[in-house]
This record gives sequence, structure tokens and C-alpha cells, in this order.
Amino acid sequence: MSINKLNCAITSVAGWVPENKLTNKDLTKLVDTSDEWITTRTGIKERRILRDRDKATAYMSSKAIRRLLLKSKTKPEEIDLIICATVTPDMLFPSTASIIIEEVGAQNAFGFDLSAACSGFLFALKTGASYIESGSCKKVIVVGSDKMSSIVDYSDRKTCVIFGDGAGAVLLEPIKEKFGIIDSILKVDGSGKEYLKQIAGGSLKPASKETVSSKEHYIYQDGKTVFKFAVSKMADVAAQIMEKNKLKASDVSWLVPHQANLRIIDATARRMGLSSEKIMINIQKYGNTTAATIPLCLWDWEKKLKKGDNIILAAFGGGFTWGSIYIKWAYNSK
Repeated sequence: MSINKLNCAITSVAGWVPENKLTNKDLTKLVDTSDEWITTRTGIKERRILRDRDKATAYMSSKAIRRLLLKSKTKPEEIDLIICATVTPDMLFPSTASIIIEEVGAQNAFGFDLSAACSGFLFALKTGASYIESGSCKKVIVVGSDKMSSIVDYSDRKTCVIFGDGAGAVLLEPIKEKFGIIDSILKVDGSGKEYLKQIAGGSLKPASKETVSSKEHYIYQDGKTVFKFAVSKMADVAAQIMEKNKLKASDVSWLVPHQANLRIIDATARRMGLSSEKIMINIQKYGNTTAATIPLCLWDWEKKLKKGDNIILAAFGGGFTWGSIYIKWAYNSK
């Protein structure tokens, strides 16, 4: 007896970013930098910052999810599962997902957080798809959301110019047609823990006067090492998923890369043999929003997507984590 495999597709996408902008000009008043220095090294012109101290990742996630529900004409109680990809949870526990579920009224859903830094959305997307493909869930929301401003040292020009705040969410549903999430390659290398991390705040080094005074709750990044790994790994994995699925550059409609650095994005596109017209880029206006970059790209560019488009998602993040997902887009945008 044959069993028909359920396919999982993204059926809607939405995003939310704070109104407040932090421009390169604004940053020149905080650190020794310039618009030219930031733009040539990263491609970033401005980033969004959530200024409200009493609002965090769950708030942004809920904003994006409410838009998603309205847009897809989905009732909150219809949602079976919410996965929140983040490295800036509202608190260590309860999970940010549980806060989101309460805020959006998804009373029949269960949920959890997933931490894989800038690759978090890809890891969460694959996880959510597994619940759909197994038949255990019919409607899953995956949201990538990070309030990076909460862990950025605005006296460190190596990191403060890079990061911004935002959230992007997708709705996953089963589909009978051969569209949706086709394949994935996801990787982890724990040796990267030395080069990109938040040193204190976990069980290994709990918060103390000493950790606060030594700024160990902020992002630490060895920029040169991270850049070298990111260029290699993100480009390689995107090319590998093309080769695995026998895709030529002409077959690929869009590359949706993690928005960390324009030079890393360009290197990935060159490795895939893609022209600039096939690359989704919004780093110039949002910066690096960590787990939110890829869904925010899909949200910004959704109107250009067509049913059947071959799309490659690719990311690299702390851990080190990296990966790529091949999607055959399942709907025409209205």
C-alpha cells in the first residue's frame, strides 16, 4: 500500500519592524565611524530599533503574527504550533513562544523557542515542516524575531553598526501539489563558539556585578574569523543544495540570503552563478536582524514571487550554524 507524502508549503508571510530608525549618521555621534566606512564594509545604511524598554521579542513577533493571521484569513485558534527562532528571548523562561501564544490568542497551539542564531529561521522552518509532513499539525507558524539592540554595545563600532531589530513570520500548511519545502542542508560546528557569542548570562557564567561591568552580556564577535567562515560555509551550502537537486543557475528564481553583510551575500551569489537581479536584499534598511532577516526579505519581496519559483534560502550564524533550504514557491502573490 502506497502512502502519499504530505508536502509542506509557506502559504503566507508577514513582517514587522519598529518605526524608529538608527542611521549611519546617527552612529557617527556614538562611535568613531562614518557612513562610507559602514556602507562599504556591510552595505547597511540604517537599522530599526525598538526603543520601548517594556517591549521585546515577543511583542515584535506578535505584531508580525497578527498581520500574518489577518492576511491569510486564519483564526488564532486554528494554529497548532508556533516556533519562535530567536537569540534574544524575552527571558530564559518561560519561552518567548508561550508569551506569543498568549498574546495572539492561539489558545489551541503549543510552542517553543529555537536558538540557532542567524540560521535560526532555517532550523525552525525545517522543524515546523516536519510537523506538517508527519500529519501531526495542519497550521504551523514559524517566526524569526530578535531585539538585537538589547545585547549590542553602542560603544563598540565593530558590532553596533551591524544589528537591528525586527520580526518576520510564515504560515506553513500541507499542500497536495509538489510545491513547498523540497530539501534542506543544515550544519553546526561548535568550534565557532569562541568567535561569536554572548559570554555571560547562561548557566556557565551567570549574571554578576563583574560580568555586567566587563560588558560580557553584549555580543562578542571576532569579525575577521566570522567573515572568513561565513563566506565559505554559506556559499558552499547554497551551491551544494543546487547540486543535490540538479539545479542550474538558470533554474533558480531567487536567492534569499541572510542579511549579515553585503560582501558575504555577493560571494554566495557568485558561487551559485547568480546575477544580482536574482538576489533578495534589504540589508540597507534593516541591517542584520539575526533570525528575522530571511522572513523579512520574503515579506519585502513577496509581490515578485510566482507559483513554481525555485528559491534558495541560505544563512550563517553563531555556533557556528549554517544551512540552506530549497523551496518551490506555492502561490502567486496578490
